[in-house]
Formats: sequence, structure tokens, C-alpha cells
Amino acid sequence: MDPVSVGLLVALAGGAGGEVGRLVWAELNALVRRPFSRDSGGQTPTVSSGEAELVRLVADPSDQGRAQALSAALAVRAVADEEFSTLLAAWQEQTKLVRTGDGTVTNTVSGGTQNGPVVQGRDFSDLTFNPPPAPTSSSGAPADGATDSTR
Repeated sequence: MDPVSVGLLVALAGGAGGEVGRLVWAELNALVRRPFSRDSGGQTPTVSSGEAELVRLVADPSDQGRAQALSAALAVRAVADEEFSTLLAAWQEQTKLVRTGDGTVTNTVSGGTQNGPVVQGRDFSDLTFNPPPAPTSSSGAPADGATDSTR
């Protein structure tokens, strides 16, 4: 099993991905808090459940070191608990639905002269473009001859 991406953990802990990201993060919280499976011979393994690492990351969601510690704890627990490994793999599949800013971006502007704003990047939301103010003449009046009372 591939380790959980540190970038993904930081993004989800920081609230990326909107409602889907919040739900995926809540599912990871529930998964980590699950008890170890009984297939471990009736004994609780001596590896971390990942809960302490998760709590530390929540306290400082931008801390890459805390995200790395959680990723490592999840990987170790997946080796020690086959049921957890299966559930974690299913959780990782769900994370593919979340846009976290993790990944590549290619922006191209072509096809002649562009009039208006051009925004390059990824995963934008709540953008507003306001038209520029009407041009004014040298006297300070609007260039079309209208007055404020006629507008």
C-alpha cells in the first residue's frame, strides 16, 4: 500500500476540498479511532493507532512534520492490521474525488488578443470580476456626456 500523501493530509486538515474534503477528513478521523482488528491474536499491537498524530496535525494543520508523522503512523498500522489496511486503501480511493491543490497545472492563453481578465491557476471559487469605471473626459464628466443625475 502506498503511504498517504503528506500534501493531502495537510490540505484536508486545513479544510481544503470544501464539503467533500470535510467528509473525507471526518472519515479518516473515524477510521483512525476504530479499534485494531481482532486478527492480531487478541493482543493490541504496540504500534500507534494514528490518533495522537491526527490530533497533533489538527492542532497545526500546516505543519508538514506532523502530517509526515501521521502518514507514517497510518502506514505502520496498515502493516499491523489487515482490516485497517483494506479500509485505508478504500479511503485513499475516496480522496481522489477531493481537489486539494495537490497536482500539476498547465495554463495556456492563445488565439489572439485577450480583452478582459485572464486568471491562471487551479481550483478557483467565489471569483468576482467588476467592470472598470466608465472613462471620464478631461473636465471630470463622463465621456458619454451623461451626468450623474441621468445615469
